[in-house]
Amino acid sequence: MEILLWSLLAALGTAVTWYGSGLLESSSEKLAAYYRLPPVVQGGVVAAVGSSFPELSSAVLATLLHDDFGLGVAAIAGSAIFNITVIPAASAFAARDTFTTNRDLVYKEAQFYIISVAVLLLVFSLAVIYNPVAGPGIDGRITRGLAAIPILAYGLYLFMQWQDTMDYEPGAEPSEVRAARQWGLLLLSLAVVLAGVEALVRSAVAFGEILDTPSLVWGATVVAVGTSLPDTFYSIRAARKGNAVSSMANVLGSNVFDLLVAVPAGVLLAGAVAVDFSAAVPMFAALTLVTIVLFAFMRTRLVLSKPEAVTLLVLYAGFVGWIFAGPA
Repeated sequence: MEILLWSLLAALGTAVTWYGSGLLESSSEKLAAYYRLPPVVQGGVVAAVGSSFPELSSAVLATLLHDDFGLGVAAIAGSAIFNITVIPAASAFAARDTFTTNRDLVYKEAQFYIISVAVLLLVFSLAVIYNPVAGPGIDGRITRGLAAIPILAYGLYLFMQWQDTMDYEPGAEPSEVRAARQWGLLLLSLAVVLAGVEALVRSAVAFGEILDTPSLVWGATVVAVGTSLPDTFYSIRAARKGNAVSSMANVLGSNVFDLLVAVPAGVLLAGAVAVDFSAAVPMFAALTLVTIVLFAFMRTRLVLSKPEAVTLLVLYAGFVGWIFAGPA
């Protein structure tokens, strides 16, 4: 009975997170248009924050309210794996024609995403080497100084995007009344998303206690899937409209934001947190594996075929089975 109640809370949290993320994405895009921001800022900052705010919230709430940084990291890693397996597969099936990418997406976005994975693993490694913590695993303490490394890397990502849009010319301004309304909706959506994500995080912690399993197992599955729904619906809608590049750019851009901003955000607020390197490495090894597979699929004729989409779904199913089998 207790599991049923927490399952209902997780489902409710997912629905609330999805609704709040929709409001956030819509209002942030309209505000970006009002302030005449260049496309790089709209896509790399505004849209990324809009679709990735649930993941950011999960990392911050797990660290500050539940003192479980590992749960937040697991949620981010699980969400990243879901994003680059299930979402591209679903988008490929939703596309009315061939799901075709381009060279810029493969050689810039995808490769910087791979760099993002490496940067975060480097930060975890430095924490273990220079700030070891006694514990059952290989633990290290991540300080604000170390957390600043991925933040700086994200700044480099934005700079690279900015360089590609130097000739941008802003359009006309919407009305002032409309902007004020969108600011109100933006603040409301932030509160809604925080409430939904907190329900997911609490459910993950409860599942771990009831079933005597590590909370990060549920973070990598329940919380990860729930917080990835906004990205899923956005990418599928873009694929149906024939815009495969936007669909995949959303996935890769959101993952870059999650790894370089969402994970260190909890550390910056908390001051310093301990990370279990022995638990994090297998998660990021799985993330690296599926990333390489997706990169190879995207590079082959710059098309993601239906059989390749099925392969991605199989890989995600294997990841979920592997997580529940107990490697974490």
